Amino acid sequence: MLEQLETISQDALASLKDVQDEESLQRWRVAHLGRSSPLMQVFDRMGSLPKEERPVVGRRANEVKQGLEVAYTQQSEALKELALGRLLQTERLDVTLPGRALSHGRLHIATQTLRQIYQIFAEMGFQVFRSREVETDEFNFQLLNFPPNHPAREMQDSFYIQTGSDRGDDPVLLRTHTSPGQIHAMRQYAAMDPDNPPPVRIILPGMCFRYEQVTHRHEMQFNQVEGLAVGEHITMGDLKGTLSDFARRMFGQGVRSRFRASHFPFTEPSAEMDIECFVCGGVGCQVCKKSGWLEILGCGMVHPVVLSNGGYDPLRYSGFAFGMGPERIAMLRYRIEDIRSFWANDLRFLEQF
Repeated sequence: MLEQLETISQDALASLKDVQDEESLQRWRVAHLGRSSPLMQVFDRMGSLPKEERPVVGRRANEVKQGLEVAYTQQSEALKELALGRLLQTERLDVTLPGRALSHGRLHIATQTLRQIYQIFAEMGFQVFRSREVETDEFNFQLLNFPPNHPAREMQDSFYIQTGSDRGDDPVLLRTHTSPGQIHAMRQYAAMDPDNPPPVRIILPGMCFRYEQVTHRHEMQFNQVEGLAVGEHITMGDLKGTLSDFARRMFGQGVRSRFRASHFPFTEPSAEMDIECFVCGGVGCQVCKKSGWLEILGCGMVHPVVLSNGGYDPLRYSGFAFGMGPERIAMLRYRIEDIRSFWANDLRFLEQF
């Protein structure tokens, strides 16, 4: 039996030298280490051997099996190395070729415009104040001098979230403008020192929502940037100087601006601000509708009722406020003809900026 084991080992190792691929190696494993191989048959006949021979034969059989398993593993690794060498020769990579450039994202045009506005007003000493997008009717209208059934409400059709008899005249809605932030901000500042509230210098950016027919000039969601300055001895001259300086920084030092009388319930007096059309230089064109001017924002002195609702004594304090649409400013600067393009997620539009 010992001589048979030696023969089995020598024959197996000799045939292993002729194995040159993975498929042949698997056939060798089945033939020499498989269940029906000569070596396994030796293990099956161990019970028929005399008791004194079994330990010697069993030990040698295990040694042969372990030797063949080690040889199989070594040959398998050698074949893998050989296959890798062939692969590197036939599929060689030229590592000197330039790789594929990663595609970098960019800021949305609305975000770019907003950040330009932030920077300009930051240089003037204004801070960014964030306010909620879901408001109550009280903050969105009533505290801003829009009492229930006021005709000015018809200009701001609203998305109401919660109505009913339990809400009365104070339903919950998506804010129609950023102006409610004026009340939140003034009350927060006034709470610091009710007897001597500190001055306010803030801008309030954010998304607004109105239930409007969507056209190339109107969207039902849009950004606004509200501005608010409250303190002692603030005048209309401060308002005009601040906004005229903003226009020069935003549109160029040579731009001319003008203020037209208007009306907003939360400011008194109120005005619209125009800049000279930078397309035609004030001569008149299709962009400015032959007027030579482009409207960019509404503004005015904060109404005494609004000051009082915010916690500031209108006999001691005054202030100005303004509101502008970043998308509209971007449309004017880049001559974008359809406001719907801002939210259509069309890369052909977005990649231009």
